[in-house]
Amino acid sequence: MSQAADPIRTAPADMADMPVQHPSAPTSPAEGRARFFNSGNAFNLKLPPVPARIFADEADRALALEATGFLACDQAGAIASAFPATTPLMLARYAAIRPGERLDADFAATGVIWYVMAGSGEARLAGESLAFAQGDVMLAPGGPAALSAGPEGAVLWLVTNEPLLAFDAARPDPAQLPPPVHYPAAEIERQLARVTEASRNETTSGIALIFSTERQEGSRNILPSLTLSLNTVPTGEQQRAHRHNSAAITLILQGEAAYSRVAGQRCDWSRFATLVTPAGDPHSHHNDGSARAAFLIVQDGGLHYHARTMGFSFLETA
Repeated sequence: MSQAADPIRTAPADMADMPVQHPSAPTSPAEGRARFFNSGNAFNLKLPPVPARIFADEADRALALEATGFLACDQAGAIASAFPATTPLMLARYAAIRPGERLDADFAATGVIWYVMAGSGEARLAGESLAFAQGDVMLAPGGPAALSAGPEGAVLWLVTNEPLLAFDAARPDPAQLPPPVHYPAAEIERQLARVTEASRNETTSGIALIFSTERQEGSRNILPSLTLSLNTVPTGEQQRAHRHNSAAITLILQGEAAYSRVAGQRCDWSRFATLVTPAGDPHSHHNDGSARAAFLIVQDGGLHYHARTMGFSFLETA
């Protein structure tokens, strides 16, 4: 009497190889929208890294004042973003305004940081009028903005948190947006002089002027999500290697023989170029020139300060 052969048993699928799981018998549209993953396949999503990059051509084109408009420092393709972005949560642009012309915008952001690279003009922001000139910084709420250039034209650099809102498909409530704030160049120089004359210790992270507002004084940020600083490096010195969990977008203001090292890569500076420092990458700033180096840095640091995840650390001793 022969025995029946044992049925072939197949090994269960590895969790990491399982596709997305759908509801078996949904009884409503809401139930049908449910999806399930597991502890093997939910956390192995690989996203493209943020490149460390210098945007210099965009600055040159803006300064040429060939046309009134925006030039974005867009890395959406490199980081697989569905919307324009310089880093996952920030977008930098150059704005060129030809003499006597006007530039209109409507930013889906909670705030916009502007720096005047060249020229002068008038900004209409949230019902207020600000006369701006070279070296000024302005904070504007998101939403409509209109900038008019004077007889020599105007070139500005701006950073927004549009990608942060786009990621969540959100639009800010106009009633909750910050009011405009103006930091004239002469006042910035006065405040920076007070910082550079002060003493430092081994815990000081460079020599920098931090911009804040009446509304954000308690958090010491310029916006709840963004920080802005004017950093300097004296001649022959360097800001020692460090890292932090916030990404940084840097506008080079002055530094003829200066450079940064980002994750071991040398990034030579050129005036008004935009440098992208990815979150977590080791980096340092070096000044081999005969004058103090200066650079504006916008970070998504406000989010990390709030979440207690800034993770700042020096990578070398003072």
